[in-house]
Amino acid sequence: MEKFTYLRTNGVPLAVEDIDTDQIIPARFLKATTREGFGDNLFRDWRYNADNSLKQDFVLNNPTYSGKVLVAGRNFGCGSSREHAAWAIHDYGFKVVISSFFADIFKNNALNNGLLPLIVEENVLQQILQQIQSHPETELIVDLEQQLLEVPSIDILVKFDINPYKKTCLINGYDDIDYLLSIKEEIVKYETQRTTV
Repeated sequence: MEKFTYLRTNGVPLAVEDIDTDQIIPARFLKATTREGFGDNLFRDWRYNADNSLKQDFVLNNPTYSGKVLVAGRNFGCGSSREHAAWAIHDYGFKVVISSFFADIFKNNALNNGLLPLIVEENVLQQILQQIQSHPETELIVDLEQQLLEVPSIDILVKFDINPYKKTCLINGYDDIDYLLSIKEEIVKYETQRTTV
């Protein structure tokens, strides 16, 4: 996975609650077994008309908004457990999704695939959404090492929680196997001591 430590970027506001995984990546696109290409169909039914033309009123089709942070409404990633939802968001180019609540399975799938699900209080989320909608040039700063989210233009600076193991994996670009390989010497030492006792 790609390493993630610090990000300074604009945000894309998607002020919709209860976005489920079938909206993120419709089931008809789940046939592929590799992660590449899923970003093309992220929010497919919201982004495209039946004739494959772009829906001009959908935020991802609005050139006013860009950036590597998706700011979404409460209860993001609910519904089925498909890992493809995290693949699609990451493949599209987002590195962080900010919400006030994530479905547990989506949250874990995101962390396992190099995507940071960042939880803030609902009032903070609404402030960020309103700011980006009014001022698309708004910058967001995500410092994973310090676990801080900052929106300087509206004086927001909040600390966020993350599982320490998943934080280590994101910072180093590790998946679970990479992490085990990184501590191989410690494992060998432990196993050697255990078998000689």
